Amino acid sequence: MQLRNSPSRYGAVSMFLHWGVALAVFGMFALGLWMVGLGYYDPWRKAGPELHKSIGLVLFFFMVLRVIWRVASPPPPPTANQAKPTRIAAVAVHAFLYLDIFLVMLTGYLISTADGVGISVFGLFQVPAVFSGIENQAERAGDIHLYLAWALVTFAVLHGLAALKHHFIDKDATLVRMLGRRA
Repeated sequence: MQLRNSPSRYGAVSMFLHWGVALAVFGMFALGLWMVGLGYYDPWRKAGPELHKSIGLVLFFFMVLRVIWRVASPPPPPTANQAKPTRIAAVAVHAFLYLDIFLVMLTGYLISTADGVGISVFGLFQVPAVFSGIENQAERAGDIHLYLAWALVTFAVLHGLAALKHHFIDKDATLVRMLGRRA
């Protein structure tokens, strides 16, 4: 399997980053919903958020890598049967997904550092609190974080449904290329 993208398919690095980020986003969403419902005496009340923060910061690293890789190894061009509105929508949705992921991570960072304390990443190192002391920072960032996370998951599901539409209705190679097969 080739590492770089080609005109006919995505390479191994792009596929790893795409499916890894997708898995992390849905996993983080589920973990976030689960942990906010934990009781005060639940042993996961502290461990859940610590895990959520650590995974979020690792995800940030992979998203930065993904943006760099997208520039270094551009994705294959759209399939020939895609109309111009479909191509525009695809670019807009991808841009929104990237932006939303970064905004979810930024608001998560603002929640976690509102008290001026950095974030431990799996106990290996600390990410410092750069922005803190904003009035009601944790609450405001928390509300925005929740809405952005819902928007992210909603658009990711729509993105997946669009890939299935391309595969089963349009019968083009959009989905197949992200699975590592040639168009």
